[in-house]
Amino acid sequence: MGKNAKKKPAAPETQPDKQPEHRDDTDEGPAVLATKATAKADSDGPITLAIDIGGTGIKAMVIDAKGNPLGERLRVPTPRPATPQAILACIKGLLPKIPFDRVSVGFPGVVVNGVTKTAPNLHKQWADFSLQQALTDLTGRPSRALNDAGVQGLGVISSAGTELVLTLGTGMGFALYVGGRYVPNVEMAHHPFRKGFTYEDYIGNAARLKVGNRKWNTRVLRVIEQLQKTFNPDVIYLGGGNSARLRGELPVGVRRVDNVAGLLGGIALWR
Repeated sequence: MGKNAKKKPAAPETQPDKQPEHRDDTDEGPAVLATKATAKADSDGPITLAIDIGGTGIKAMVIDAKGNPLGERLRVPTPRPATPQAILACIKGLLPKIPFDRVSVGFPGVVVNGVTKTAPNLHKQWADFSLQQALTDLTGRPSRALNDAGVQGLGVISSAGTELVLTLGTGMGFALYVGGRYVPNVEMAHHPFRKGFTYEDYIGNAARLKVGNRKWNTRVLRVIEQLQKTFNPDVIYLGGGNSARLRGELPVGVRRVDNVAGLLGGIALWR
């Protein structure tokens, strides 16, 4: 190794967790979130390695063509600094022993043709980074990359009318679908909302920690109300680790979805 070569960051150790439901995606503990697989692979279709890159956690699961898990759903904390090299090292540590045919990844920022453009909750080095090609090089399998909320929506939408996905985690994820077609990279999180705050400033995890869960809950309902007035959606799907912190009845037309949708949407990414 040359004197100028940099030592690659070590991949964190992973282990499954027995309580996957409503696990807070903003937790920074050891590797968590595993779903025990009971289904056998669908021999009629390809096997997908689905990866979800988040501001505080990176998750991975192998699924068959029907969305059945074929192993444990794993999570490791997002490294800091969250550079491309550091995150790819984490993904390398999550690669399964189970054979897979392709890779799907959800990314928390703008993605255009497999190239990341922005990553507000990760690192500036993600600007113009060829994530899709990097994953193909890492795994030796064809890969596809999309905004993380966009991928999650592909796993839950009905493909009828106007549908929104709102994810509450480190930041705020947003995806818009019209007639089942994804409208890419709207990035509503960084639009102005009120009193000088963007949507993400207002209901991101930093805001929740600052104002407390009760006030944050009220803020989320205000955001939902504004999004309903702006887009007039048939339904809003609410996901992300912090969605489990919401209390009380959700507004009409709002449905909570399990975070596993962010991985299952990886199948639809290939349609």
